[in-house]
Amino acid sequence: MIVLGDTIWVGSGRGLSLSTDNGNSWKNFYGDQTFGSENISAIADDHGTIWVATAHSVDINGQSLPEGSGLHYTTDNGLTWTSIPQPVDAQSDTIVTYGINHLRALPVTVAVQNLIYDIAFTPGTVWIATFAGGLRKSNNMGKSWQRVVLPPDYLNSVKPSDTLNFCMQPVSGKFCNENNLNYRVFSVISTNDSTLYVGTADGINKSTDDGISWVKFTHTNQDSSISGNFIVALAYNNSTNTVWSASWQAEGSTEFNAASFSSNGGKTWNIILNDEKVHNFAFKGNQVIALSDEGAFGTNDGGNSWINTTSIVDGRTGLALATNVFYSGGTDNNTIWLGSDDGLVKFNEKGAMWFGDWQIYFASKTLSSIGSSYAYPNPFSPKTEVLKIKYSTDGKSEPVTIRIFNFGMQYVRTIIQNAQRGNPTNVVDNSNGVIDYWNGKDDEGNIVPNGVYFYRIDVGSNKPIFGKILVLQ
Repeated sequence: MIVLGDTIWVGSGRGLSLSTDNGNSWKNFYGDQTFGSENISAIADDHGTIWVATAHSVDINGQSLPEGSGLHYTTDNGLTWTSIPQPVDAQSDTIVTYGINHLRALPVTVAVQNLIYDIAFTPGTVWIATFAGGLRKSNNMGKSWQRVVLPPDYLNSVKPSDTLNFCMQPVSGKFCNENNLNYRVFSVISTNDSTLYVGTADGINKSTDDGISWVKFTHTNQDSSISGNFIVALAYNNSTNTVWSASWQAEGSTEFNAASFSSNGGKTWNIILNDEKVHNFAFKGNQVIALSDEGAFGTNDGGNSWINTTSIVDGRTGLALATNVFYSGGTDNNTIWLGSDDGLVKFNEKGAMWFGDWQIYFASKTLSSIGSSYAYPNPFSPKTEVLKIKYSTDGKSEPVTIRIFNFGMQYVRTIIQNAQRGNPTNVVDNSNGVIDYWNGKDDEGNIVPNGVYFYRIDVGSNKPIFGKILVLQ
């Protein structure tokens, strides 16, 4: 997510979305000529140039694997895009020259497991964290890419004048027998024109000379260390000159999930939110927001105390967010944006932490007619998802009843009965679409078995609306 005043860019599994009026209207690029049906794996801003990385899943021998599909950047707010193929190596790219060394490097010749998780910038250079492809940089706007040398797992630093003999590859195999977790790269940030931090499955790497030499911070090589070596996100708070990391447990038995931050450039680390899986961070002055599996935690005192979001309910429509899982955030003045696995949230803060007004945005298809409806996700797994049923009240406030039946049309559950919906209760978009939820349980509170189910919607005195649901655990 990128928040630039009234302009908000959001990347998700349904493509890229843009609002230039603070969320009042949205343009979605999903399905267009540039983005097609690709997922968004990373998004970043370089002084007004927006960079977006895309990916999708492929089935290989019955296993679903991620595959990177390249980058796109725009200098005119999405009117035109320049597209760049996913960086891959030629089969002959087996040597990287680093100072006095010629290091063996596994050529990453395919895009499977080679996708871009993060993007950063220093003057004239684009940096990408590509997981299996390691850390890469381009000095010509993506026309060509160079592999960047990081320390192997057994070294805490590298510089060009060192005498080195290791293999640049993320996993052992026929090319080399080395298994370097530090070449599985997930995150990258720049904090000034020459300082970079890179997060991997083996810790945090720091360079103060624009990526030439590096020192590494791990859970075991410092007295005041990070909580875990699996660094899924990095962020920098310019107001406090503090580096924040989502530091998860990797392979060490003493590691644990938490967030780790440093105010002295990584010399020492403070650990907060123990046992939480934090995904990302957002900042509003001294205020820090940590996005996690258990909510959006906020602090105003540098991390000494944290306040979690309680139930999030849209003040206008009454819609509630059906999740505690948050992945991204952004801020502008007193507005906070949160990206969850159930929708986008806008919060207008009024003083104290999480005191203010909530607005929820749900992505959904426009209904084809007043009497149409659909349920999503479909198929639907009650153990991990909440089903949304979208329908219309034709812009009116009407009493609505929704019931669930099994394949034999036997009664299973009443979701709502004679509840007022529409104008504005539970309305989700400008087409007057209305949403209600089913958690996949029957009237006794038991999760229903796998199978086909039907829903019936009665809106006022109108003809009933029927739809089908496939429950699949």
